[in-house]
Amino acid sequence: METSEGLPVEPRSARIALRTAWADAPYPVLLADAAGTVIDVNAAAAALFPTAGPLTPLADVAPAWLAAAHRTAANGRPAAVRADGEVGGRTFEAHPTPVAGGDVVWWLVDDTDRRLAEEALRAEQQRTSFLAEVSSTLLASLNVDRCMEVTANLAARHLADAAVVIAPSPRRRPLAYAGPGGTITRGPLNADPAEVPGLTEALRGFPPVPSRWIDPAQLPAWALPPGFAGPAGSALVTPLPGQGGPAGAMVLLRRTGRRTFQEDEEAFARLFAARAGAALSAAWLYAEQASITDTLMRDLLPPRLHQVHGVEFAGGYRAAGVGERAGGDFYDVHPGDDADAESLVVLGDVCGKGLEAAVLTGKIRNTVQALLPLAGDHQRVLELLNGALVNSHHTRFATMVLASVSRFAGTVRLRLTSAGHLAPLIVRADGRVEETGTRGSLIGVLPEITSRTVTADLAAGETCLLFTDGITEARGGPLGDDLFGEQRLRTALGECAGLPAEAVVERVQMLASQWVGGGRRDDMAVVAITAPRTTHLSAVNGHTRGRFTA
Repeated sequence: METSEGLPVEPRSARIALRTAWADAPYPVLLADAAGTVIDVNAAAAALFPTAGPLTPLADVAPAWLAAAHRTAANGRPAAVRADGEVGGRTFEAHPTPVAGGDVVWWLVDDTDRRLAEEALRAEQQRTSFLAEVSSTLLASLNVDRCMEVTANLAARHLADAAVVIAPSPRRRPLAYAGPGGTITRGPLNADPAEVPGLTEALRGFPPVPSRWIDPAQLPAWALPPGFAGPAGSALVTPLPGQGGPAGAMVLLRRTGRRTFQEDEEAFARLFAARAGAALSAAWLYAEQASITDTLMRDLLPPRLHQVHGVEFAGGYRAAGVGERAGGDFYDVHPGDDADAESLVVLGDVCGKGLEAAVLTGKIRNTVQALLPLAGDHQRVLELLNGALVNSHHTRFATMVLASVSRFAGTVRLRLTSAGHLAPLIVRADGRVEETGTRGSLIGVLPEITSRTVTADLAAGETCLLFTDGITEARGGPLGDDLFGEQRLRTALGECAGLPAEAVVERVQMLASQWVGGGRRDDMAVVAITAPRTTHLSAVNGHTRGRFTA
């Protein structure tokens, strides 16, 4: 039997029964036949699809993704259907239920909130991953220029189309630009930061101004990175907060046509700026400390020696620790006022090594510098220096040897005084090695100090070597625990007869270092005083040198 509509009685009855089941459902529900014609919709579906009604083609009233899903379900494959998409700005999942006669009932579930939550979660995960990358990348370097470049590059890649990072220093305010394609350029800021709204305040550490308050059309040319095509559509200025003070500021730029900075993006930019500022602050602090260290280290390191008043001086120093520049061994040469005056050579060894020993060597050297007017009286110099150390808070002691050097009648005359130090060695022109007879007590231990001064003459080509125990007590050799010893030093010196002072120092240091190999070593200091074979009349450092030959 058929109805007046030409439909079989059984399908029509089934549809009526279905409609009573979902007519009042809170979800949009629609019924369509195998040909893709809408048969019925409930109230929620009618509100979602206003033009949908009986006998209307589903493709005309529903989005394409739903019409395509219906064709798959109507062909007998409803289990293969996974349909979702937008309708009226919201997201729905469509679930098919096949019924008799090839019809399909579509249940639409609004999952807009879930989608938004998933998108927010993904965005937060991406931001968290990005901030982790920022921290690890920036903290991998303590170089200020590198940190500025990385900050600008990361900001341009993830937050904007271009970025400018400005250093906080008003005297030297460098810039780092990151333009399209990741191109990094640097340059000084030779303009007034006040030309960019909020930049002066950001450089002082004040909170950023909202992006909507900045007119990008008013930005000066220097605020746009080289290669930034077209005018800026929006701009954001934010400080880079550091430890105890601002670490700079950052300007983010987007091209015209792109979405302007939103409130959540501004908040995220401030999170990025906080991490970048911490890294930059650490880099600035490290650079400042390194500069101070270099300045102080220049006074702690032994000087470069040269020829003075017709006498050759050469020195060599190697600290005990790998990477250390200063330690407990030291030497100095204080030239006499003229060619007839004595030059004072000082070589010493402070108990211990490392930075603490280096600091004490600096104090000793400064004290000797102040005592130069008394340099002719070795005993008096040592007494005053001993008193200064005994009365100080330091518990370290030192050994020292003083050598007053002058040129006399074609020879080099030495006055040598030891204070608890190894006696200098002299290598004669024929290769003989002699030990000088000077002796004395340690400095900084007892209230009284004793010393013995001896004299010696150097003929042309002969050398007097002053050295610390880092040479003779260097442990190494085949078994790694044998001392280099004074005998090996004497043998090495005997092979240096007639060599210039520089060559003698190089030879001694090379042999001692080879003996130690990769083992532990102490500080090593060596000074060679040589009477040159031939000296020509010329001016060196404002002093006149004479001429004599062997």
